[in-house]
Parts: sequence; C-alpha cells; structure tokens
Amino acid sequence: MSKPGIILLNLGSPDSPEVADVRRYLREFLMDERVLDAPLPVRWCIVNGLILPFRPKESAKAYRSIWTVAGSPLLVISEKQRSALADQVQLPVAMGMRYGNPSTPDALQRLLDEGVDDLFIIPMYPHYAMSSYETAVVHLMNAVRQKAPRIQTTLLPPFYKDPAYIAALVEQSKPYLEPGSFDKILFSFHGVPQRHMTKGDPSHAHCLITPDCCNTCHPAHATCYRHQCAMTVEAFVEATGLKKEQYALTFQSRLGREPWLQPYTDQTLEALPRSGVKRLRVICPAFTADCLETIEEIADEGKELFLEAGGESFEHIPCLNDHPAFIRFLGRQVERWQKGDFATKKHTDPVIVEGPARS
Repeated sequence: MSKPGIILLNLGSPDSPEVADVRRYLREFLMDERVLDAPLPVRWCIVNGLILPFRPKESAKAYRSIWTVAGSPLLVISEKQRSALADQVQLPVAMGMRYGNPSTPDALQRLLDEGVDDLFIIPMYPHYAMSSYETAVVHLMNAVRQKAPRIQTTLLPPFYKDPAYIAALVEQSKPYLEPGSFDKILFSFHGVPQRHMTKGDPSHAHCLITPDCCNTCHPAHATCYRHQCAMTVEAFVEATGLKKEQYALTFQSRLGREPWLQPYTDQTLEALPRSGVKRLRVICPAFTADCLETIEEIADEGKELFLEAGGESFEHIPCLNDHPAFIRFLGRQVERWQKGDFATKKHTDPVIVEGPARS
C-alpha cells in the first residue's frame, strides 16, 4: 500500500537579515533562469557585476525592518500553514522553499524518510508565473528525479479562481471592507516583465498582442499570469459586489528599466489622492503568506507613499496566512487529490512547461 504525503512550495527567505545571508539568497534567486531569463553569461554579469555589489545592503535593511524574534515572517507563517494543514488532514506535510532554507530537496527527503511514495505537490502560488509557480515545481521535480524517480506525483493546478480560494480571500478581507469605510480597494499583484507574458504564450501571438487579450478566450490563459490575476479580481468583485469605481488592479516589485506589467503600484499610490481617493485598502492576492513584498513594500513604504501624496487612511489587508478558511481550502484540495480529481504522473515533470526557460 502506498503512503501519501504533501509538500508545500514557496519562494523562500534569507537565513538572517545580515548582508552576507541576503547576498547569498539574492544570488540564488537572481541566477535562476526563470527569474532573470537572460543567457547564463549575461545573467552572471548582471547579477555579480551590477546587482550584488549594491543591492544586498539595501535589501538587508528592508529585511531587518520586518524580521521578528521568531525569524522571517514568511518562514514563520509558512510553518503555521504547514502545521495547521497537517493537523487537518492527518498526513505528513513538509514545506520546501525554492531558494534558501528549508530547501525543497531537504523537504522532499524528510517525506521520503517517512516512507512517502505518493506525493501531492501544492505550490503556494494561486497564479501561474514562470518566475514563481513554474520554477518551484521544476526545482522540486529535479530533486524527485535524483532522489526518488519512482515516486508518484500529483500537482495542484493554479487556483486563482477556485470559489473556495476566493471565499477565503473575501472572508479575510471582510473586517477591512465595511460599507462606507473606504474609497477604493487596490489589488496589488507581484509584477513580472512583459516579455514573460509573450514567452509563456505558446502561440506567441496572443498575450499583449490581441486587443483585450486577458478577456479573449485563448489556450495561453493556462500559463498567463496577467489573465489569471485579472480573473481573481473579477471573482472577488463579483463575490463582494464592489462597484467599478471602488477597485483597481496594479503590479508591484519591478526590477530594472524594461517594461513590466502595468499599471505600477507605486505610481498608482501616488496618483490616487489626486483623483479624490483618500481612504485606501490594499490586498495582495498573489501572496498566500505575508513577506517582504507585502509588509515592507506595501504596508510600510506603500502607506508612506499614499499618505505623503495626500491620502488620509491606508490599510494593508493581510495575506491569507493561516486563516482557517484558507487551511480549509487546502484541506479540500487534499481530499480532491485522494479522490483522484487531479492528474497523477510518474517519471515525468508535472509542470506545464518542461526543461529550460522558454525562449
């Protein structure tokens, strides 16, 4: 009889907010061909010549501003998620980080040591992106091939519009969206370069090319981050009855000078008070656990930008974290897996796009 187990995948965090640890983390992160998708020699020069000599000190300062006695918020919250899910489903559950510790291969090994030979993979990313969902799954499957090529694997698809996921977002947001308490809610998603949209489009002729591409049905939507973000907002708006003038969708965390998905969150935060928006709520649905990008970039820096531009009230709606509704959602996915609702694979990579980063 097979023994089932679950692995949760997330991005990761430095071991500490010290410059050396942040530099090590950034090197691993930025040298990933699915994050900085330039040829290896070019990527090496950019990372080691232009970024690492300067950025680690600045990033370490940002990490220090959010670090807790228990450690990195992302790691602390991820462990709470892991523990809560394990309690609910009564199965072995491990958490693996794409970068840093606990590493994905180490998390896999812990499950193998418990005798797990039937693995349910849950990327903690609601939306498919080459630089998040895809790289995390490919990294895990490389470890599977090396450590346990005969293990059975099942992958949870992106859940960006799953009704139970949307319901969890709505439940988490309710205390912040009392009628008359805000002027607008801003949905801020992590940004990606525009070129990732066209690279992820199998036809190379739809994303960012076809007018209203996100709302025009196309096979590219299976791996289109922008479309999936828009669908999350649409489902949330439908569930809450928000009016068109009460919400906006933006993208944060861009790097470099090339075009990223727009509109940009920081520019929007500065512009909203001039348009009469004085009371703002910001939610970050691309993240399932609060981290540097939500705490430091949005709750701290974003708030400062908005208030300095003339805003009067700013609240960041926390991520789902270990909210009971989200843990129930994860538990429900485990039940579906055990019923055979998801495709199971052996000896193959379950990620939609295999091999090296696409070109």
